[in-house]
Amino acid sequence: MDTIDILCVGEVLVDFIGHQESVLINETRDYHRYLGGSPTNVAMNSTRLGLNTTLVATVGNDGFGSYILDRLSSVGVNTNHVNVLEDKSTSVIFVSRSDGTPDFIPYREADCCIYEEQISEQILSNTKIYHTTCFALSKNPAQKTILKKAQEAYNLGCQLSIDINYAKKLWNSQEEAFQVIKTYCSFNPLIKISEDDMLRLFEKELPHSAIFDFFHNEGVDIVCLTLGSKGVKLSQKGKGIIQMPAIKIDKVIDSTGAGDAFWSGFLFAYIKEKPMHECLDIALKLAALKLQNVGRLPDNINILSQLL
Repeated sequence: MDTIDILCVGEVLVDFIGHQESVLINETRDYHRYLGGSPTNVAMNSTRLGLNTTLVATVGNDGFGSYILDRLSSVGVNTNHVNVLEDKSTSVIFVSRSDGTPDFIPYREADCCIYEEQISEQILSNTKIYHTTCFALSKNPAQKTILKKAQEAYNLGCQLSIDINYAKKLWNSQEEAFQVIKTYCSFNPLIKISEDDMLRLFEKELPHSAIFDFFHNEGVDIVCLTLGSKGVKLSQKGKGIIQMPAIKIDKVIDSTGAGDAFWSGFLFAYIKEKPMHECLDIALKLAALKLQNVGRLPDNINILSQLL
């Protein structure tokens, strides 16, 4: 069995992104269809950067499900572990077009039906990075499966990773979210969080140092805090903070998926065993490229892999 560079476990969705710029959903008239879901974006981007990536996710046996499978296969993402359910529809999300954090309405059915049999021990023992998201952890059975398999992956010496893309409307309660996040943190994942995510999670503005301390105290060595147009701060336990500015771009076309582009670049460089500042440099370049394109990254992202 080939080594899997990144095993992305979590939501695959159809994103309907608003066509009208800078308006909320109540004023959006038209939507364009895109493949979405944070782990899915990371799987697509990483594959296009030349990594061997597998997606573990679930769709319905419907038109959106076949669209998703076609799109994934066209890029070369391994879809052997994407489950197709007869009795649930593929999940869809309506997203406003925005240069900040977009407004969204989720219609979730199939995406949270991730079961243990989709992730064998053989897969985990051949995986370098096990990646998931807060979105995927917000609902059972996916939550239970992802946590159980995260523990197995950790015990097998796999590096874990998570995008803490927390949104209150996806969870039963804040307490449950904290409990699940803390459990995942006990496996020392690489963490990607944004200022917006943190504001939603802690429900108040915290100094960056307090955010880093929170995660370090939960057992995490590397925490990456993205600051939008202000760039990024990375804290390594016991090693201080690296801060880098965002790459200047003339006009933000679409911010949806920029964080996923950033994290794909980071994980790509991390797998190539680059020093932290280089991981951030590649990550920022990929995010800048995404901000200038609606929906997906342009086809020429493989040029980035030449930068190493």
